[in-house]
Amino acid sequence: MTRKQLFKNVLSRFQETMPVAETELKYRSPYELLVAVILSAQCTDKRVNMITPPFFERFPNAELLSLATSEEVFELIRTCSYPNNKTKHLIGMAQKLVGDYDSEVPDTVEELMKLPGVGRKTANVIASVVFNQPTIAVDTHVFRVSERLGLTQNARNPLETEKQLTRYIPENLRSIAHHWLILHGRYVCTARAPKCDSCKFTEWCSYYAHQFTSSKST
Repeated sequence: MTRKQLFKNVLSRFQETMPVAETELKYRSPYELLVAVILSAQCTDKRVNMITPPFFERFPNAELLSLATSEEVFELIRTCSYPNNKTKHLIGMAQKLVGDYDSEVPDTVEELMKLPGVGRKTANVIASVVFNQPTIAVDTHVFRVSERLGLTQNARNPLETEKQLTRYIPENLRSIAHHWLILHGRYVCTARAPKCDSCKFTEWCSYYAHQFTSSKST
């Protein structure tokens, strides 16, 4: 099977089994999603969704966050991972939004990456979810699932994974494909003990084929 056919099969199966796929982060504006995605680095969406309601009540916009003290922000996000770094990033991000972008979240990956705490993955998430641009954000789930399914080959880092996925996934499917891969990795193709028995992709999965062959040879 060619890679092109593999992608076609996998994407078609996702369309059949998961017609609706979207971020599990709760937000009401581009600013709120940007804050949530910054907080979500190496932290679960469930934890972030517990942190953000009181955070947004105190800092409903970039203007108020830009005036915050580190102590105020830290107290509100202390239960997430790396709260010290994220406190600096959030305040810095808000100050740059206010100072350079008239408090509006920019709509390009290049401009988003100029904000403190915003790497390529975060920028791609915002561009895709908020502005419906054909970008694919590669987190640990996307990286793992793409490799196991054989969608990517010898990708050494998230950028290589992104480039390979972008090459084969049509523009109109990239936004939802990002969520398909994340949700599949979060709930089925988990890092430890993947639930292959309930997976809809085993007939094409390189990881499953290897595991099945290994178990038969022992």
